[in-house]
Amino acid sequence: MQKLENNVVQLIPMELEHVEGIYEAAQDKRIWEHMSVDLNEKSCVLQYVQDALQKREQGTDFAYVIINKKTENIIGATWFLDISKQHKRLEIGSTWMNPIHWRSNINTNCKYLLLKYCFEELSLNRVQIKTGHENLRSQKAIERIGAVKEGILRNHMIRKEGILRHTVLYSVIKEDWGKVKKSFEEHLLY
Repeated sequence: MQKLENNVVQLIPMELEHVEGIYEAAQDKRIWEHMSVDLNEKSCVLQYVQDALQKREQGTDFAYVIINKKTENIIGATWFLDISKQHKRLEIGSTWMNPIHWRSNINTNCKYLLLKYCFEELSLNRVQIKTGHENLRSQKAIERIGAVKEGILRNHMIRKEGILRHTVLYSVIKEDWGKVKKSFEEHLLY
């Protein structure tokens, strides 16, 4: 996997040197309302990065830090999860950003770069994206980029506070990519 970037955002493979920047970006508690992790403590961030590096070594996941090109600061992270080379598929997920950047063009640009890399460089057949049933903001964002809602996985996860979460499952498949890419380039980017 490689660094991905355009004129708005850089996605850089996560490394130990990013712990401080991740910690600074992760301090708003609203980030973690729908997530299974909470990175409000530096020790949690260190474990998060170490886990990312271990999973990258195992070939199952690959984490990126999100850098705002205007400020050159880390503002969040996004992952390739459940990587299957055999079946030519993966999941884009565990994406979070500091709320200052919510409703900006940054996440849209991230998703475009990730999807473009998946379909044009890795030649994948399928990319899936999942979100919690209560996370309406993420559902709208996923639908806006052209992903197809495939269904709901009931009682799929237990959130950190012990609450059951249903998971809404979306996908983009290789046959969709041309249309999705055109929509990004005509309406969503920059």
